[in-house]
Amino acid sequence: MTMIMKTMKTCFKCKNEKPIWKNHLGKKYCKYCWMSNLSLKKDVKQKRIKAFSDKKLKETREYSKLRKIYLDKHPMCEASIHNCSLKASEIHHIKGRGSNYLLCEEWMAVCRNCHTWIENNPIEATSKGFRKSKIK
Repeated sequence: MTMIMKTMKTCFKCKNEKPIWKNHLGKKYCKYCWMSNLSLKKDVKQKRIKAFSDKKLKETREYSKLRKIYLDKHPMCEASIHNCSLKASEIHHIKGRGSNYLLCEEWMAVCRNCHTWIENNPIEATSKGFRKSKIK
């Protein structure tokens, strides 16, 4: 039985003559040095994932402008139901967001208390016309 002998080379980290386990970016490492220092693999710069896609960022900017204009035109709460504070501070999307996100026709200016009530009581909110099906 013949044994294959690896050629001995100098490890970049420990500087000892050992069989080379990994050649990373032109630097040769023995098995022990490579396994003990896995941070060497992080030499490659990873691209950071964006918080928002370019499309979503553009849509959000447009929404912010439209939201401000809508709240300026509708300063009073349009729901006036549960512990209403009368001053509108939020936009309620009657048909939900998604494809209706920028449709001002499906918006309602509400105060925080009314918005919370609408979201927590979907059946009553639907019967009062504060919510509609996204499908229709």
